[in-house]
Amino acid sequence: MQNTSPRVVGRRALIKGTAMLAVAATARAQGQPPPAEQATTLADVPLGPSVTVTVERRGDIVLVGLNRPFIQNRIDPPTRLRLAATYYQYEYDASLRALVLFGHGENFSRGIDVDAAQAGIISGQRPVSTTPTLDVLGNSPPHRSKPVVVVAHGDTWNLGHEIYLASDVRVASANTRFGQDENTHGRFPGGGATVRFVLEAGWGNAMRYMLTGDHWTAEESYRMGITQQLRQRQKPRSTPASRSRARSRRVRRCRSRRR
Repeated sequence: MQNTSPRVVGRRALIKGTAMLAVAATARAQGQPPPAEQATTLADVPLGPSVTVTVERRGDIVLVGLNRPFIQNRIDPPTRLRLAATYYQYEYDASLRALVLFGHGENFSRGIDVDAAQAGIISGQRPVSTTPTLDVLGNSPPHRSKPVVVVAHGDTWNLGHEIYLASDVRVASANTRFGQDENTHGRFPGGGATVRFVLEAGWGNAMRYMLTGDHWTAEESYRMGITQQLRQRQKPRSTPASRSRARSRRVRRCRSRRR
């Protein structure tokens, strides 16, 4: 049975609305269609107890959800591979124009699942994908050419924040709590934060948080220029459906002009 609680409905409305924003904001940056020999079709993956990455197609937009809420959406090696495979299929699916990544549950992601990653390294049995993948962080080829929007809420730490930094458009709920605190645990932020955080926020802002391990708010992320849009509580007179239709009309007009 579909969960229709106000919290879930509100978050889904935020994600759907952001998807429309994503297409409008990145339409001009679209590259050429992928080569025919690499064409894929990204299939829906509905929410389920054993599903760690959900996929929901909405026309030429796809919503992708991290689904490990019992562990604050920490990303273990198999989940990271599934997400990378999803990115690859999205990249080479000519019918899709924008991907919106979000987190199921109370948080976007607290980053890497350290225990699971460590167990794989110690055992020497790290999972290997049987299908082509695309680096979610963009640190190794093949590189993504199509837009990705990340919608953050709740805890967005470490690898979760690095995925946020690696996206094209970043939207944060007002309750988002960001962190890049690997140094306080004797670890290194190896997903690109030492470069992207500095580039996006400036040296002083990035060092202030990476060196101290302090966390920061959505408002602070917006001030630093990392977050492009903050989402507050929705006004009752404006419904999610009406906002989505309005954005959709703007997107269609934009696409018509491009033709």
